[in-house]
Amino acid sequence: MLFAGASAAHSAFGQASASSSGAVLSAEEEAKIAKMLEASGVPSISIAIVESERMVYARAMGKAELSPERAATEKTRYAIGSISKEFTAAAILLLAEQGKVSLDDRVSKYFPQYTRGGEITIRELLSHTSGYEDYAPQDYNIPEWLKPTTPDGVLDAWAKKPLNFDPGTKWQYSNTNYVLAGRIVEKASGEPLMKFLRERIFDPLGMTTAGDCSVDKTPEDAVAYTRFGLGPARPALREAAGWYFAAGELCMTPSDLAKWNISFLQKKILKPASYEVFAREVPLKNGDLTHYALGLQIDDLDNIPGVHHGGEVSGFLANNWIYPTRGAAVTVLSNQDDISLIGPVQREIARYILEPETRVNAEEATTEELAQVRGMVEGLQRGTIDRSLLTSNLNFYFTEQALHDMQASLGPLGALKNVTRVRQGLRGGMTFRAYRVEFEKKTMTVTVYLTSDNHYEQFLPVEEF
Repeated sequence: MLFAGASAAHSAFGQASASSSGAVLSAEEEAKIAKMLEASGVPSISIAIVESERMVYARAMGKAELSPERAATEKTRYAIGSISKEFTAAAILLLAEQGKVSLDDRVSKYFPQYTRGGEITIRELLSHTSGYEDYAPQDYNIPEWLKPTTPDGVLDAWAKKPLNFDPGTKWQYSNTNYVLAGRIVEKASGEPLMKFLRERIFDPLGMTTAGDCSVDKTPEDAVAYTRFGLGPARPALREAAGWYFAAGELCMTPSDLAKWNISFLQKKILKPASYEVFAREVPLKNGDLTHYALGLQIDDLDNIPGVHHGGEVSGFLANNWIYPTRGAAVTVLSNQDDISLIGPVQREIARYILEPETRVNAEEATTEELAQVRGMVEGLQRGTIDRSLLTSNLNFYFTEQALHDMQASLGPLGALKNVTRVRQGLRGGMTFRAYRVEFEKKTMTVTVYLTSDNHYEQFLPVEEF
C-alpha cells in the first residue's frame, strides 16, 4: 500500500472556502466531476486548486461518513498516504542546508546496523534506488499492520534483510527507504519527526490541520472506506500506530496541502538550490531514467511539466500535482481505496485550468453529432458512406477498395452498441474529435477532422489494443 441531473450533482459540493473565488470551475465542470463521483460510488472527494501561485478554489463533495451520514466539507481532513514522502524529503534538505546531513552521507553514519549501510546514500533512500525491500507492497490491510509497532521495529524486520539489488542499479518503490530517512531526520535534528515538520514546515506555512493520522484525530476527519470487487463502500480497517511514520502517516485538508504546493512554487521553505535538487530526477548508475526525484515523481500532462506524488493507505487515496511552469497545482483527496477516481478527476481539472483552449472537451456531445457518427460507422459496416458529408480529400480516400475492406472487417463485429466522444481539440484549422465505438465483439476508436462548414476531412476507424 502507501503508494498511490446536473443541478442535483452540482448541489453535492460543499461550500467554497473563504479563499475560493467560487468561479474557477464552471457549474458545468463541477457537475461533470459530480457525475464522476456518483458513478464511482466513492463516498467523497475534496479538491484544492492553485493558480498564479495562490489558492483559488477549495471544495468538498459527498460524504465524509456514511453512517451516521456526515457531509464532507473543505475542513474535512483526509489521510494523504505517500504524499507524506514529500515532507520527509524536505526535512532532509532542510538539515542539509544546516550542514547536519548530506545527501551523499551513507546510512551507516547514522545507523550502522542496517544491511550494506556503508554503501547506501541518503539520496538513494529518497529516490528509491537503495535496494531495501518494501515492507508494505500490499494494497489491502494485512493482520500484522493492525498491531502497533515502531519505526525501529519496522527497520529491524526489513532493513536487515538482503538487498533486492545493488544500490543505484535499479528503481523499486520501497516504504522502508522513507522510514529509515525519517529516523535519520530524528537522529540528525535531535527532535521527533512530527515536531520537526510542525516547527519547520507546518507552522510557518499555516498548515494547521496537518498532523499524524494515528495521533491527531479530529471529529471532522473523513472515515476510511474500501470495497470488495465492485461492491458497495464498507468501513476499512485502519493501520495501527507506527507503521507508516515518515513514509505515509500524515493527514490534512486539501487546502493545507495547497499551502505546501504554493510554498514549493514560491520556494519559501527551502533555498532555491535545494528546490532544484528536490525536483531533479535521480538516474541509475548506468544512466537509465527513473522518473523520480526526492519524494517526487517527474512527469507531464500533455507536455506541461509536473511533479507529483500519489498516496494510498487503507481507506484513502490521494493525488497531488504541481505544475511549476504554470504556477499551478491540483490536489484531489478521497476516503475510499480500490477505485481509480482521483487520477481522472485531477487530470480533468488540470486540463480545464491549464488548457482553456480545449475546454470544449468538457462539453457534452450533442445527440445529433453522435447520431451522425453512428450512422456513418454503420454505413461502413455495410460498405457505404454518405459522400455529401465528405471533403474532396476524404472522397478520394474512400475508394471502392476501401469501402469493401471496411465492410469485410467491420461488418462481422456485430451491432454497434454505443458511441462516445472521448476527445476534442483543434488542429489544422479544423476540429479534431475522437470517438469510442463499441460493437458487440470489439471496441474501436474513430478519429475525425471536421471542417468549419461541417464536412469530414477525416473519418478513420482505428483498432484498440
